[in-house]
Amino acid sequence: LLCTPIVRSPAGIEILFFPLCDKLFVLHRPMQKSCLQKLAYSLISTQVRQAVKLRLFSSFGFGRQGFLITLLTYLLILIGFVLLLGGGEFLVRGAVDLAHRLGVSPLVIGLTVVGFGTSAPELVASIKAVFNGAPGLAVGTVIGSNISNGLLVLGAAALITPILCKREAFIRDGSMLLGATLLTIVICITSARITRWEGGLLFLLVIAFVVFSYYSDMKTKDAGAELHEAEAGVIDRIDGPIWKPLIVVIGGLIGVLFGASLLVDNAIVLARDLGVSDTVIGLSVVAIGTSLPELATALIAAFKRQADVALGNVIGSNIFNLLGILGTTALFKPIQMPDDILSFDLWALLATTVLLIVTAISGWRFSRWEGALFLAVYAGYLTIVALPSLRATIGLL
Repeated sequence: LLCTPIVRSPAGIEILFFPLCDKLFVLHRPMQKSCLQKLAYSLISTQVRQAVKLRLFSSFGFGRQGFLITLLTYLLILIGFVLLLGGGEFLVRGAVDLAHRLGVSPLVIGLTVVGFGTSAPELVASIKAVFNGAPGLAVGTVIGSNISNGLLVLGAAALITPILCKREAFIRDGSMLLGATLLTIVICITSARITRWEGGLLFLLVIAFVVFSYYSDMKTKDAGAELHEAEAGVIDRIDGPIWKPLIVVIGGLIGVLFGASLLVDNAIVLARDLGVSDTVIGLSVVAIGTSLPELATALIAAFKRQADVALGNVIGSNIFNLLGILGTTALFKPIQMPDDILSFDLWALLATTVLLIVTAISGWRFSRWEGALFLAVYAGYLTIVALPSLRATIGLL
């Protein structure tokens, strides 16, 4: 049953074929039966064990590289997450403390240092991805991060404590966010790519937004100015001489750079192993990873009963992502837009932005049940992203 005789020669030699392991063996007829049974059992049991392991690992998406290699990929992605979260936190905290020591006003700190600092992971990850030949990962990181900020981060903060919206600040910054979202969609669907000059335009717009916000806040000292100053105030200071925050900044920058590199490189490997596009990994795994600094800041603000800072941080970060991150990345290298981003995720981004604005102006607050709704919507979005067959079923592809 275990082998098939192919040749029996008068000289006492047999050639046997073992179907399960696809091997031929030349045996002498006087060979003891027990030895043949041991040989067959050893060969077949080894092949069966390998086949079961391969089938088991493949069913979990581990591919043909083997369990240990796949486990290492997941481990390196996790390390990338930790480095991004810790590095982003250190970078923002050290930069804010340095700015305070150098006499920079809390208004400028809230507008620039906090905004750019929390967007640093998206910037490094996007530039790394586009130079690795994974434009879907670069765009997916930015689009997915904005959706994650709007639904996951705000939803989690509102679930802890309701978020009160300051009307004057939200009208200005919320309008800018909607405008940046619409402009990004128009640029992307017009030519299915972001060229260098379009990237330059986006980058100039984010600089203009910062300058306009600064002079507007300085002139009026309204709720917008108070909110941006509060964004700087929620970051804890560092005790000791000035070299301490400088070391924290350098350490944070190193953490962000290495974390983004680990995350992007292994996300590409993970996408290949799972048989999905790098866009899917960018919209989900990498987007959540690069949103960790915003999530940490929002949760800290919520526990301090300063949840309005979380809203301001999300709006500012999303503006920086669309104008600053996409713009800077396109300046380095033009970005080709994947078809699935054009057909669904850009519109999911617009829907998230509209949902955020409508929820904010309806009662000028985010309640706990609205936070839970945002989290449920985000879970539904991730389900659609992770299951291309579901997209096809509901006509999204």
